[in-house]
Amino acid sequence: MKKLFALFLLIAMNQMVLAQKTVTLEDCESQFLKNNLFLLASHYNVDASKALTIQARIWDNPVISAELNAYNPDRDKYFDIGKQGQKVFGIEQLIYLGGKKRNEVKLAKTNEQLAELQFNDLLRTLKLQLRKSFYTVYYNSKSLETTDKQLAHIEDLINSYSVQAQKGNIPLKDVVRLQSLYLNFKNERMEVVNNNIEEQANLKLLMNSTEEIVPNVSKDEFSKYLKTIDFDLKSFENEAIANRPDYLAKQKEIDANELNVKWQKSLSVPDITLGAKYDQRSGAFNNEANLTVGIPLPLWNQNKGNIKYAKTILEQSKIEKQNFELQLQTEITSAWNKWDESRKNYVVIKPTVNSDFEAVYNGILTNFQKRNISLLEFTDFMESYNQANIQVNELKKKLALSAEELNSTINKDLF
Repeated sequence: MKKLFALFLLIAMNQMVLAQKTVTLEDCESQFLKNNLFLLASHYNVDASKALTIQARIWDNPVISAELNAYNPDRDKYFDIGKQGQKVFGIEQLIYLGGKKRNEVKLAKTNEQLAELQFNDLLRTLKLQLRKSFYTVYYNSKSLETTDKQLAHIEDLINSYSVQAQKGNIPLKDVVRLQSLYLNFKNERMEVVNNNIEEQANLKLLMNSTEEIVPNVSKDEFSKYLKTIDFDLKSFENEAIANRPDYLAKQKEIDANELNVKWQKSLSVPDITLGAKYDQRSGAFNNEANLTVGIPLPLWNQNKGNIKYAKTILEQSKIEKQNFELQLQTEITSAWNKWDESRKNYVVIKPTVNSDFEAVYNGILTNFQKRNISLLEFTDFMESYNQANIQVNELKKKLALSAEELNSTINKDLF
């Protein structure tokens, strides 16, 4: 029976391990690019725009017409379409004038390029979200590891002190003090767990995965965010202008609107319909072959409303681009300041944290178990130690997140 229980326990543990997936940031991004449903769906917009470009190049089909006699009263004959009857055949083709087809094709091609830029901007946005969720889950998990270790120690102490309190060896208030500390840690832990649940869900959604994602960050991968980068707004702005697809899309929108104005103007130019016609008997003479030409008279509809509308949208897009340029400067400055402040804050505490923090914790725990320090001193230290570890992980997380935000703002890996 014991062997059977051990076997079931081993299988359950294996399933839990299989349900988790330890990955690096590079692994996450690779799976994200392959499986993300947002990207896959958005890519259809690019394909659809390419299809519209193909369609824009196609001319209207020629129109074939036929006129067949239904009843000939002279011969009292229905459907008299033979040699002595009557029939007419014609074919017509619409010929575009004013550069309509050329402008339509250019506009469709520009819209295709715009769709590609919008896809790339979605990729940039989702990539930042992926990296933020990745680092948030990692450093939250590190905080939970520290808290869980302390909770285990405190729980052991509560059990031990409860026994001693029942025997009257120690006051009950000491047990209550430990229980209060335990509950405080539990509440703090719950906040981190709730945040991790949300970020874990984001990771799964972005990677299109059902497995629990366990991020792994090496020291070298984190230390790259600590390098010094001088602030050069003009250089950063030039990089962003050259690299950011949403800025390039603003310029492409202006190009598209300019082409739309040209296309609307060309639509005001009448098109010609050319054709050929065969008439068996109803013309001036039998078996008549004619050339047909048709053109609409631009008397009432000269497309003025659409031309004015296109010009208005063009001016609006130019203003939006100017506003985006100002916004870009603010974004760059804000992102760099966040990263620089996070870097400075971490550098200040780094020597203290990386020294004997763990040794001090073990020493305090041992001394308390030997009754060398009081319960009040122990609980104060435990609270301070837990807060210090959580704050260190928060600083690391903020440094990584702010660095990735700066990367995304310029759309270039600066680190």
